[in-house]
Amino acid sequence: MSFEIKTLSKISLKDPILIEGLPGIGNVGKISLDFLVDSLNAKPFLEIYSDYFPNSVFVNEKNLVDIPKITLYNKRVKNRDFIFLTGDVQPVDEYGCYQFCHEVLNLFKKFKGSTIITLGGIGLNKIPENPKLYITGNSMNALKEFNEKNLNRKIFGTVGPIMGVTGLLVGLSTNRKINAVCLLSQTFGHPSYLGIRGAKVMLKYLDDKYKFNLDFKDLNKEIKEIESELSLKMVEQHSNVAKEGASEVSYIG
Repeated sequence: MSFEIKTLSKISLKDPILIEGLPGIGNVGKISLDFLVDSLNAKPFLEIYSDYFPNSVFVNEKNLVDIPKITLYNKRVKNRDFIFLTGDVQPVDEYGCYQFCHEVLNLFKKFKGSTIITLGGIGLNKIPENPKLYITGNSMNALKEFNEKNLNRKIFGTVGPIMGVTGLLVGLSTNRKINAVCLLSQTFGHPSYLGIRGAKVMLKYLDDKYKFNLDFKDLNKEIKEIESELSLKMVEQHSNVAKEGASEVSYIG
């Protein structure tokens, strides 16, 4: 199979911008894309299936199984077309990731798109109270479109390799003569942590730039709920440590 592309609806696009957000560090990119799709009521128009995706299925709300897929959505905002690329999976290995990115770039060329923005997270050892937003790209020309002061450009030495589709899609866009940038928001690097605070910083930037007119009330509520749950877990952990310490003598050195 390699790739099966299912067209859900035929659409007409004019110089679209593609924004990608898939599972990754803190799931910052995926959270951001899911929020954009829901808030803007973007319509799915294409699904990608592949045997490069994980060998698993998801159980949906109807208690039936779904094969892993990545979906492309479309929304026209202020006379500008946007393609939102998101899903619950990434390709499982390096070769599959390259092939998938080439497939996406082939589609984007057919759509005559000009700019790609990928979204990801920078994992820190602790939860950042005020996450910083960084940017890198495949050329200085690509970065010229993103001159806002609240973007940190001194990213060299701050991050290592940008893994997966988020990084590779930007890199492979160079030979296709497509301007591509990667936005990276600081988040907590724990595998089970949801980086909603980092996603909010990213979404606020995109909202200001493209005038999406997003409402962040629900996102703020989720941030409070998650941080409240984390606080309770920390109290429980400290309580357990204290109980263990009362019955055991610990030595350092």
